[in-house]
Amino acid sequence: MRPRLAVIILFIVHSAIHSACACTIPVFRFALDRWEADKFHLVLPASSAQDQALNDLLRPLRANGKANLDIQTSKDATLAQSELRFSIRDQATLWSGKLDQAALSAVLDSPARKAITDHILAGDSVIWMVADRGTPEDEAHVQRIEKRLKFLEQVAALPIQDPNDPDSQLGPGPPLKLKFTLLRVRADDPAEQMLIKMLAGPKGTVDPAKTSFSAAVFARGRVLGAWPLDLLDDTALEDACMFLVGRCSCRIKNENPGWDILMNVDWPKALEAARTAAPPTTEPVSPPKPPETVTTKTEAAPAGTQNSIVVVNTWVPIRWSWVAAGGALVLGIVALVLLRGGSSRE
Repeated sequence: MRPRLAVIILFIVHSAIHSACACTIPVFRFALDRWEADKFHLVLPASSAQDQALNDLLRPLRANGKANLDIQTSKDATLAQSELRFSIRDQATLWSGKLDQAALSAVLDSPARKAITDHILAGDSVIWMVADRGTPEDEAHVQRIEKRLKFLEQVAALPIQDPNDPDSQLGPGPPLKLKFTLLRVRADDPAEQMLIKMLAGPKGTVDPAKTSFSAAVFARGRVLGAWPLDLLDDTALEDACMFLVGRCSCRIKNENPGWDILMNVDWPKALEAARTAAPPTTEPVSPPKPPETVTTKTEAAPAGTQNSIVVVNTWVPIRWSWVAAGGALVLGIVALVLLRGGSSRE
């Protein structure tokens, strides 16, 4: 039994250490600070190499352009038109045609993408994009989703931030806040067709030509997932929102779900501007205080009443992560002793 008990203790140790070491930055903000958007892949036909006007048009995008876009001239002589693909790895085609100024503008940006950028730089946690057809059923779903998001805003909470924790320092950007936003686009809006396909994702989770759907966008245009409106129930909404406002436990982008949309934004510059434009906090961070002390004392009750115990609590925040780590170390030592004892008897 002791070896089995030791294994259980080791599991507790691992959980305690993981909890102690995980940063407290919410997922949506950690991604905004640290995750660069995946690059889309624009493939040009071989004949484009001789098109000087097109090369001049694309030059700003090639030399460290702000859009998450990679441009390559194909060696395939059979490719007659330009193609926009989700990435070099994912060859799903978003658009194909003659690439001129108008087509490039539609590829790079749209009114809804500008609105997404504005909300992200204002500090919104998640932007729920809805692409629908305006039917009565769609209207009912949108009202239900909007009502649920307002409720979640009231009951959810961001992880408590420790300004002295080196693993939980925010990067440049807007003030940290909890805000769920809903934006709608018409599924037949010509200006948003590119965005709608990006929101639907490279794997065809939803068919935007047939289904009204919603997608959760956060960070630098990252899409957590896309759901048909009739399947996006309260539980799915809550799971997605709580995941994004919860503390970030995985720091590797590729180990998290989702995909990116193409955004023509210089994120480092925009985030620095958002920090500069942010109003000063009304309550400055207090300087470090002495360790926690909890004092209990018994005071005499007023005349004519029964005696009671009054607890005086002078609480000051401490680094509970170190306490958890210390406890985990003790448990680990106990587990090793038990395992050694079990092995010697065998």
